[in-house]
Amino acid sequence: MAWIKPFTWIKLLVFALSLIPAGRLVVGLFTGGLGANPVEFITHTTGTFALVFLMITLAVTPLRRLTGYGSLIRLRRMLGLFAFFYTVLHLSTFVVLDHFFDPAAILQDVFKRPYITAGSVGFLLMVPLAATSTAGMIRRLGGRRWQQLHRLVYFSAIAGVVHFLWLVKADLREPLIFAGVLAVLLSYRIAVWRNAPWAKKRAGRT
Repeated sequence: MAWIKPFTWIKLLVFALSLIPAGRLVVGLFTGGLGANPVEFITHTTGTFALVFLMITLAVTPLRRLTGYGSLIRLRRMLGLFAFFYTVLHLSTFVVLDHFFDPAAILQDVFKRPYITAGSVGFLLMVPLAATSTAGMIRRLGGRRWQQLHRLVYFSAIAGVVHFLWLVKADLREPLIFAGVLAVLLSYRIAVWRNAPWAKKRAGRT
């Protein structure tokens, strides 16, 4: 196995670690380890890790720039797909275990409950990102258009955090932590955007 490149081992390790939350759910399902309310436990776990992977994905570029470790960017696609994976599991719990594939009940909840509306928006924004995550799609769209499309990830993250904030009625600490992390990441992005040469030129014309 010595022929495998060193960074490949890192990717394999990150991949394995990213599967642990899903693996624990599978084990808990067969061992009775999901608590008194398994559906609520699965919903909370998958939703939390969807947000965790979204935040980690958004943090890759700032960490790459701050540390100078350029290879980090090679993890971003995989981490983004894991964010989508846990989002799909979260949505599937809602569709299958909460509503038993009842489209009328699902649509009623989507339009009646604001936190479900926000979560649905976040998921829909992630779909084109996952669909265009391959190298082939990057070539077809072109680097510039692909980057513009993938800025939707910030809006998806905002919708996800809003979904969590509106869902929780009592203890807001956990969703507020996600909100704080997202605020820092967005602030960094805005600072980079404002300091970009093309942005300074545009500001000089106004």
